[in-house]
Amino acid sequence: MKLLLTFSRKGQYDPGREPVIARVVKETGVLINVEKANIDSMAGEVLIDVPDADAALVRRRLEEMGVSVRVMENAVARDEAECIDCGACISICPQEVFSFDPGWRLRVNAERCVLCGRCIRACPHGALSQQE
Repeated sequence: MKLLLTFSRKGQYDPGREPVIARVVKETGVLINVEKANIDSMAGEVLIDVPDADAALVRRRLEEMGVSVRVMENAVARDEAECIDCGACISICPQEVFSFDPGWRLRVNAERCVLCGRCIRACPHGALSQQE
């Protein structure tokens, strides 16, 4: 399961300066795959992938450490009414999230998405969006 972690480096407790992911791995024994990280001096956002069976435990522990956690069940959403199956998203996606089925209709494998946003910017009809 993909979890989007968000934290701020403002306030008394600062999860942005603590090794929270490493600590959760050590304490729980759950292996965590970091798929994307964007961290600066004031805030951070990290997309992780954890086994479904351990997601609740990892989420609870991260939240106890002051990290905001959001479950990303379908990271990218496609508006079928707007999509014209042009394939612009296929050519730009580094994770092979998109493909054509045998009838040349667009398929989305959202589990592969790492929230880079390239597909959203490339879509000429605005048919793709990030899950809220």
